[in-house]
Amino acid sequence: MALTFLVGFGLLALGYWWFWIVFPIGFAGVLPAAIGLVRLYESRRSADDGETQSETAGALETLRQRYASGELTEEEFEEKVERLLETETITDARNTVAARREREAEADVESERS
Repeated sequence: MALTFLVGFGLLALGYWWFWIVFPIGFAGVLPAAIGLVRLYESRRSADDGETQSETAGALETLRQRYASGELTEEEFEEKVERLLETETITDARNTVAARREREAEADVESERS
């Protein structure tokens, strides 16, 4: 909106007689298009967040059922829940795997020294 005013009044200040064209084009075309793009981006983003949350909730529910049926001990359950929460997003999962590999590499180096 500010850009429309800036361009329109800038053209007026420069002496262009057709400066008024900027206002209807800006407010009737550019502004609704920008608002539409923002809404599209937000709807896609919220849909992606909803999928991630439902996947995590499903995995957590499975863990709870396994714990309730006695398949998992309390320690195993807590470990798996912690791992699940650490890897909620793809970035978190990659960071967790990278950190685990780094720890394993350091342990291998230390065992070779001994």
